Amino acid sequence: MSICRKIEIDGQEVLFKASAAIPRIYRLKFQRDIYKDLRVLEQSIGEGDEESSNLDLFSLEMFENIAYTMAKHGDPAIPDDVEEWLDGFNTFSIYQVLPQLIELWGLNVKTEVEAKKNFARQSGR
Repeated sequence: MSICRKIEIDGQEVLFKASAAIPRIYRLKFQRDIYKDLRVLEQSIGEGDEESSNLDLFSLEMFENIAYTMAKHGDPAIPDDVEEWLDGFNTFSIYQVLPQLIELWGLNVKTEVEAKKNFARQSGR
């Protein structure tokens, strides 16, 4: 099961998709753990404004990689290269997009947990 959401970036509607495949896709492409990276980003962004955030260049790169992975999962026609995808935008704010991606990921995880609970009840586990 997956959850999709369109998020506006630089005046363009971009489809992002969260599913159980995302951690594997992210790990294979970037050799990193998306759960850890999202946790770091969530803590670094603080209250969602530039004054309270602790974002560094590495955090920005993690954000770009996560956004790219979820966008590519939502639209396979997106280029296979992160930089090529990012070139399609003039600029966009991590402070506007990241909270929406974190919320989308949270909805996906919640849906998976509820599905597992329902399966366990139905199968008598």
